[in-house]
Amino acid sequence: MVSLGSLWLPILLSAILVFIVSSVIHMILKYHASDYRPLPNEDAVRAAIRSGNPEPRQYIFPYAGGMREMETPEMKQKFAQGPVGVLNLRRPGAVSMGPSLGQWFLFSLIVSFFIAYVSSHSIPPGTPYLGVFRIVGAIGFLAYAAGQVPAAIWMGKPWSITFKDVLDGLIYGLVTAGAFGWLWPR
Repeated sequence: MVSLGSLWLPILLSAILVFIVSSVIHMILKYHASDYRPLPNEDAVRAAIRSGNPEPRQYIFPYAGGMREMETPEMKQKFAQGPVGVLNLRRPGAVSMGPSLGQWFLFSLIVSFFIAYVSSHSIPPGTPYLGVFRIVGAIGFLAYAAGQVPAAIWMGKPWSITFKDVLDGLIYGLVTAGAFGWLWPR
């Protein structure tokens, strides 16, 4: 068994590499640029939402408190008329990338830590690069990509965007696998 402490360098390096690769994906390749579109009546929608003064959180509309309410004629009519959606609201104010980037890096570190934990119990010392790459890559892909799919299934996130997010997860998994394969204890 490999000690978790001996994997501190691949944990850190893989998180740094994922952070860099995600920056390249979003700032240079920009294939996510088409993920969001403006509403045709954005100002009216913003005014309507602001008039209700909702707190920052996730909302669903039309809202039904349970399955019985879902079956009422009124609720069925609301669903038939539309729109049907999920809305995430943030606090009002300027968007600052710093806290989000910090949270993304912390998330990448946590993912790499748990990849190291699973790998340290399943990959012996001295395993060749490709043996480590194969296992760590699979774990990394699942860690970064699998959580994207439920939003498409349940929340209506477009599949085209989900596929791009899954592709990102594959890339992050491969980068993580490369770092662990290279620095795996011999």
